[in-house]
Amino acid sequence: MRLKSLLLAAGIGLWTAATALLPPANAATSTASAEKVTIMLDWFVNPDHAPLVIAKAKGFFADEGLDVDLQAPADPNDPPKLVAAGKADLAVSYQPQLHLQAAEGLPVVRVGTLVATPLNSLVALKGGPIASLKDLKGRKIGYSVGGFEDAVLGAMLESAGLKLSDVELVNINFSLSPAIYAGQVDAVIGAFRNFELNQMDLAGKPGIAFYPEENGVPAYDELILIARKDRANAPALKKVLAASERAVQYILNHPTEAWDAFVKAYPELNDDLNKRAWADTLPRLALRPAALDSGRYQRFAEFLKQRGLIKDILPVEQYAVAVR
Repeated sequence: MRLKSLLLAAGIGLWTAATALLPPANAATSTASAEKVTIMLDWFVNPDHAPLVIAKAKGFFADEGLDVDLQAPADPNDPPKLVAAGKADLAVSYQPQLHLQAAEGLPVVRVGTLVATPLNSLVALKGGPIASLKDLKGRKIGYSVGGFEDAVLGAMLESAGLKLSDVELVNINFSLSPAIYAGQVDAVIGAFRNFELNQMDLAGKPGIAFYPEENGVPAYDELILIARKDRANAPALKKVLAASERAVQYILNHPTEAWDAFVKAYPELNDDLNKRAWADTLPRLALRPAALDSGRYQRFAEFLKQRGLIKDILPVEQYAVAVR
């Protein structure tokens, strides 16, 4: 879903478009003395944001003395630029995007992790002609945004002895599952395994997924929290991460109660798709949101350089820190 539309917006610039405020979650009432913190989401609210939603809904942010405002962007490319311009305290973003932003000099830094595994995948119809990556030779593969998706697909194909030139790429303009249903393409890259696979199953056309981290692509953090570099050690950010860790513990210990709180805060998400996505997302949540695996970031930077997406490999501490 989200990564498809964000990798072309790494430049620095002031944000001028309006942002849409999400419906408020049913959190404990904040006091006048609570410190206000604005967190820009990467997309509309969904189960990927469970730690933030539950931390607000269950009053964990309030317990830390915070009044947290979760906002959805008018354009999913805007949150990193909003943080860089001092218009928001934190933004939900992606590790691959962060590497490109760092290469462009955007003054943002990773301070936490929400989803600690890739969600991106290559998906085809289950029971169809694609049973392995080798079966993609001569087939049509749909994509939405060139760059990162091309790099991932290229590495996956090479792991099966193929090349990008062995397939036909078709721009499907974010119409992932429908493009497969209509026979426009044989597979799509960029499908989120916790959403598109469930969407296809609910439509009676189940899919089969091939995972980048099992086929030539280093593992990476899917969803991260970024802050402006000069604010990375702000006490409020440490409190956000502490409340988020508490929320993850609550979600894993009480998944049904957490789901009930999630949909009470956002009733429009109380449907089969989001309920399935919720269950598939929980095992991928970062148990220690503030912890940083520097080696993982180094390996992924090397991958991006190898694929030609960045020119230089920067020291990890320049764009990713562990807030303590």
